[in-house]
Order: sequence, then structure tokens, then C-alpha cells
Amino acid sequence: MSLVVELRRRNVFRVAAAYLVVGWLLTEVLTTILPTLGAPDWASRAVILTFAFGFVPAVVLSWFYEITPDGIKRDHEVDREHHDRRRVNKLDQATIATAIALIIVVGLFSARYTADESTDLNVAISDTSVAVLPFVNMSDDRDNEYFSDGLTETLLHMLAQIPDLKVAARTSSFAFKGQSLSIQEIARALEVAHVLEGSVQRAGDRVRVTAQLIRASDGFHVWSQVYDRTLDDIFEIQDEIAGEVGSALSKSLLGTEDETLFAGIATTDADAYDLYLQARKERATYSYRGLQAAEDLLKGALLIDPDFTDAKTELATSYIHQWETGLMDEPTALGEIIAITDQVLADEPDNPVARATSTYAKALSLAAQGDQAALADLTNELEAIVESAPEELEPRILLVRAYTYSQQLEKCLPLLNAALALDPFNPSLHYELGRSYMALEQWDEARASLEKSIELEPGQPNAYTNLGTISLHNGDGIGFVSNFLKAISIDPKDHELPGLLAGFLYQLGLVEEADDFRNRVLALAPTSEVAYQIEMLRAISLGDDAGSIAAARRAIEDDIADRRFAFGGALQHLLRRSVREERIDEELAWIDEQSPEILDIDAPRVSQKYRAVQGVAFAAWIHTLEPAEVQRRLDLLLDFVATMGFEPKDNPGFYLSVLLIRGDTDEATEVALESVFTESVAKHLNWRETFAQPHYAVLMEDPRVKGALAQWEDEEATLRGHVQNYLADLRAST
Repeated sequence: MSLVVELRRRNVFRVAAAYLVVGWLLTEVLTTILPTLGAPDWASRAVILTFAFGFVPAVVLSWFYEITPDGIKRDHEVDREHHDRRRVNKLDQATIATAIALIIVVGLFSARYTADESTDLNVAISDTSVAVLPFVNMSDDRDNEYFSDGLTETLLHMLAQIPDLKVAARTSSFAFKGQSLSIQEIARALEVAHVLEGSVQRAGDRVRVTAQLIRASDGFHVWSQVYDRTLDDIFEIQDEIAGEVGSALSKSLLGTEDETLFAGIATTDADAYDLYLQARKERATYSYRGLQAAEDLLKGALLIDPDFTDAKTELATSYIHQWETGLMDEPTALGEIIAITDQVLADEPDNPVARATSTYAKALSLAAQGDQAALADLTNELEAIVESAPEELEPRILLVRAYTYSQQLEKCLPLLNAALALDPFNPSLHYELGRSYMALEQWDEARASLEKSIELEPGQPNAYTNLGTISLHNGDGIGFVSNFLKAISIDPKDHELPGLLAGFLYQLGLVEEADDFRNRVLALAPTSEVAYQIEMLRAISLGDDAGSIAAARRAIEDDIADRRFAFGGALQHLLRRSVREERIDEELAWIDEQSPEILDIDAPRVSQKYRAVQGVAFAAWIHTLEPAEVQRRLDLLLDFVATMGFEPKDNPGFYLSVLLIRGDTDEATEVALESVFTESVAKHLNWRETFAQPHYAVLMEDPRVKGALAQWEDEEATLRGHVQNYLADLRAST
């Protein structure tokens, strides 16, 4: 018997046809009646989905079961000879009844499930909350997207001024730009009860703006309006829309008739505002290219409107990130920031972003000159600013920096998590959270936060370099290299990225591979700190003692910044080599000739750079000074790091050196075995030079230490082979 005949004999076709007819009729009726009865939007959708989901079960049941006058029976139990003539009418009736019953059962389940979702939305979310989605650019020119985004920015800025109204943060709202999600899904993700959406159509000097406020629970429109204007009064349009939306929200949600006076964006020039918006978009990646582009755009905006304070604070913030990423040197960046924020505060003394940025720059400038108390005051002042303006992102991030400087790392996580509660889709916050987890050595959490940041903003190289650092902590050299290569491909103008990769490869002994990245550094920034650093590391890797000493001396002579320990590393190498070559007095005299301040540990006020590197001098002092004087200087150093909130035991390598200087060999050995050698050799690629210092010789008398060093040597060889093969495979595939 063919399948078609069997399907016909079992009445599968008849059941399917009956189900579709009844389903279509009921769907048409119910979807028409339900809205009239005031049912929410989900009810109609539930009816349609119910019929769709019930079709397959109805057809399957018709294959196995037969409805007879004696009840429902399995197909093989039916007496076909007496049953076939009577079953048609009964079957049609029973099929329809069964289908309807199935529809009702599934419908009740779906309705309850959907209602539960809606109920959860209403219970968990404040009725006085709204998200402003990016207005859709309906113009033919894609460049007009800056215009539509600008309108959204203004609405966000103004609505945030309404008392008692919760407005979803700008970054999180913009995370849904271009996504095909329902209003309910977006509202649930942003934890708001209402969504403001709209579109902008710009043609020549005319613009049409459509705006509509939607209640997320049922999809009903609370308010809508269309504006047709000439382009020369776009700021008036923005103010008008914000005013009407604010009034509608105040009346319907807050129960007030009071008019809110809004403070708009601090410019009335559309071109200046356009450049400002483009700059903010560029800065979001914190890349060399993005930060340079942002600076140029902001300066263009200020040429058009010199009084545009938002552009000034944005420029000051951009300079902070330029300094952090190595695009500007510290003194230049801090000087520019202080000058710009002074201008803003002269007109707006309560501007929280300008206050925080100015406070931060001035404190770091004082600290660089040796005033360490300035950092303690910085923390207190930033805490007050954040408390007064919790919705502002930049003061919060600067406070995280201050906590990091003072080693109050445990305060960073609640500060950032509170910000993420307000702005859950902000890639910068997830990035900062990842960095804080790294500082706390919570590696899994750090990786998850950084990966979330990249998911939200793929074009940020710094997130990849931090993922590489996490990989290196776990001994994964390939992960380190691959993440740095991703960062370089995203930000090819950043000279530090290939420099750091070259340094890693030189320390592994992969000179040929490292030279490729060294060449990039020398082409991009031949006088940068990382260029000095890799020249010294290259000579060390080649076994060129004279070359490494010459490179280190050039760094001291040119008094380079201590970025990424470039100055300190050069000083450390000079002192260690001079001790092993028994010419320490000569080297100390040469260093003193360059600047007596470098190793003057008793000076009441020493620059932060010199104070931070004085610890490396103990490698020389223990061979030239009396033990009591060495201990006195060690106590001074420990007092200094204590003022920074640093605990020596938190850094096993540093603590090991302190114990050896004090002559506590037993504890030093235990620290080495339990805390240092348990780490991956990838974190200690300079271990040969470290353990070659004479005062480390006492450790080598312990066979356990010798065994641990042998294991490190094997691990390093394996790491070198993996990285070399990985890079060879990459070259072969390109």
C-alpha cells in the first residue's frame, strides 16, 4: 500500500484540511475581536502561534487513532468492514472537536506564558522609565546618520533632566541600533516601561522628524508627532520634541502638570554639533586612529563655535585617553587638560565632567612632581563628584583610576557594577570591569568582561591586548601573540603594540620573528620609549653585552619617560650588569653624573618617575653599603610603597627580593617555591638575569629551587617552540 493511500485511509488528509479551515476561521475572528475587547497585542499573537503549534500534533494523532461510536481506538483495533460507512460524519465532527480542544489547551498555555512575561516586565520595571532608541535615518545620504543620531543624543540629554524619570543610558540605547528586535524585547533588556523611537528624513534644507512614545507592556502609542522644518532651526526642533515628550511623560507617568525647563546642548551651530557627534563615535574605540580623529573633529567644532563647552570637555577626556594609550606624553596631556577644563569651569563651575577631569589632571601633575599626598586627596574629591552626578560616566571611570593608583582595588567592582546597572550595554564599562578583575587576578571574570566589551565594540584594540595578557598569565604564548596581532590589525598606527610583541619575542629568543615587529616600531616612532626598550632587549637576546649596555645608557642619557618601565628597566639592566662585571662603583658614578636625583632616596621631594625606579638600586647598594644602611633604605622604600596602598606580599617577585635583602633565606625559599615558581614562566621571561644576581645565589643552594628553575627552562623551551611554529604557520598561510 502506497503512503498516499495509507494517509487517505487513516483520514490524515481530512484531519489536516479540517484543522486548517477551523484554525483559519477562528484566527480571523479572534484577532479581530480581541483588540476591540481591549486585549493586549500579545493575545492576537498567541492565537496565531497556538494554531500553528497545534497543527503537527493533530496530524500525528490522526495517524495513530480512530474515533468510533465506541470511543477512541488505535487504528489496528478498528473493525474496518462495519466501520467505514459510518465514520465520515462522526470523524469530521470529532476531528473538529479535537482540534478545537487542542487549540484551547495550547492557547491557555501560551496565553499564560506570554502573560507571565508581560507581568514580569511590569513588576520589575518602573512605570516612570523610558529608553530613547536611535532615530532611524530615512535619508538617501548615509552621512546624515550623524544628524539622526544627534537628535537622539539631544533627546537623551534633555529627558535626563526631568526629575523622577529614569532614562536608559545613551550607550545602552545605541547598542540596539539596527537590530530587528521588538519593542518588548528592547524594553525588557533596558529595564524600562516605555520606548521613544522615531525617524529622520533629510532632503536639502528640509527635514522631517517623526517621534512616537510606546508603552512596552502592550505596544500602545502614548504619544506621537510629526515635524516638518527647515534645517536652519534643527536645534529648535530638538528642543520642541524634547519638550513635548517630556510634557507627555510628566503628565501620563509622573502625574504632574509642571513644565520642565531644559538645558540643551551647548551650541546652536549644526555643523559644530555634527563634528562633535562624529568625534564621540571615533573616541569610542580608544585606538590611536580613533583618538587622533576625535581630536581633529573636536578642534574643528571649536573653531566653528569657540564656546561649545561639551566639545571642550570631550577634548579634555580624549587627551586623557591619548596619554593612557601612549599617543601623548604625560606632561603635555596634563597641561592641555588643565588648560581646557579651566576654561569650562570659568563658565560652568558645577560641570561634573570638567570638575572631575580637572581634579584628576592636577592631582597627577602634582604626583609626577613628587607630591604623593595629591593622590589621596584625588580619591576623596572624585568620590564626592560621582555621588553628586552618578549618571555621568567619565567621573566614575576616573575614580576607578584613582582607586587603582591607591591600591583600593576592592572598591572598583561595586563602582563599575553600579554603573552597569544604569548602562548595561556600555563597552567602556565592561572593559574597565575587565581591567579591575585583572588587577584582582580574577582571570575568568576578567576574560568574560573583556569579551563582552569586544562583542559590543569590536574595534577596540586595548581589549584584545588585555586578553593577550590574561593568556600570558596562563602560560598561553599563542593566545598572547594572536590577541596582539588582532589589536595591531585594528590599530596599525599604534607603535606600542608591535613594540610589546617584539619585546616578548626577544625575551623568548626569537630574534628573527621579533625583528619584523621592531621594524614597525622604528618606522612609526623611532624615539618612543618602547623603541629604546626593544633595542636593549634585542641586544640581550643576541648576547651582545656591549650593545645592551649602550642601549640602556642611551635611555638614561635621554631621560626617557618610565612608560611601561622603559626607564626603570634600563637602569635595572645597567646595575645588574655592573654588579656581575664588578664595576658597580663606576656605574653608580656615571648614573649620578646624569642626574643625582635618580638614586637620591633621602630627597624630601623626588619626581614620581625617579621614586618609582629607586627600588632597582638595591641590586647595587647591597654590594656597596653597610647592611644597616641598606636596611634603612629598604625601610624608606617600603614606607613609600605603603603610602600608595601597595602590600609587598601581593607581588611574590618583589617580596622575594625584599626577603633576600633582609637575609631571611628560609622564608625567601618558601616564597620562591610556593608563590613564584608556581606561576608560568611566561610571566618571568627575564628569570635568568634575575637569578644571576649575586644575592640570589643563596637560593640556588636548595635543590628544590634548582629543580624549579630546570622546570622553568623546559617550560620556556616548549613555549618558544609553540610560538615559533604558530608564527611560521601564519607566514606560510599569507
